[in-house]
Amino acid sequence: MPKPLSKPALRRRALPAAAAALLPVLAACGGGSSSTTAQDSALSPDQSSPTSSITCDYPDAPQGATGNASKPPSTPDVQGTVDVTLTTSIGSLGAKLDAAKAPCTVNSFVSLARQGFFDKSPCHRLTTAAAGIYVLQCGDPTGTGSGGPGYEFKDDPVSVPYTRGTVAMANAGPNTNGSQFFIVLKDIPEGGLAPAYSVFGHVTKGMEAVDAIAAAADRESPTNPIKMDRVTVQQP
Repeated sequence: MPKPLSKPALRRRALPAAAAALLPVLAACGGGSSSTTAQDSALSPDQSSPTSSITCDYPDAPQGATGNASKPPSTPDVQGTVDVTLTTSIGSLGAKLDAAKAPCTVNSFVSLARQGFFDKSPCHRLTTAAAGIYVLQCGDPTGTGSGGPGYEFKDDPVSVPYTRGTVAMANAGPNTNGSQFFIVLKDIPEGGLAPAYSVFGHVTKGMEAVDAIAAAADRESPTNPIKMDRVTVQQP
């Protein structure tokens, strides 16, 4: 059942009640580890830290996998900024991911991209004025809003405000990140969205094409959703 967006929440859709009853409590997953995580060692905006000193935990997700993906390495193999290109049905979007601020998130996103997890997947949600925010949500290969890679991970430190072009993780509650993410289409005023979503990058090219889609949208589930053909990682 989709969560209402009147008090906006960028969440993965919940499992049907019958299925959820067979699984552990979603919010309880991913904790209890003694490893040092990104959340335990927050980075200030101008601070840099080698990702080799960080360990990321990716425990199994209760809902299982809805795509074919292996877990990322527990020690991130990315650092600094990582350039990616999202080739979509409306053109190419260029983005810079920040592995210094969000090491476990970028580590997961890059791993999924390299495995082709995002290939041929729809962006299933496009919120408009009715929700009070403008965002494009992607990353679920099923297009239902409830899919993921079969694992979860803790929140990286959240940096706000959510400005136009921000790329952040959608979730089903604290520390339940998977593969779904959203791109902010218009600056979100202070207080317009809870600081509950890990920011891990920023779109640097192609926002104009997304603007055209957003301007014509009048519903949360777009009639003709934007589709991602592939996500390419450019490494130096």
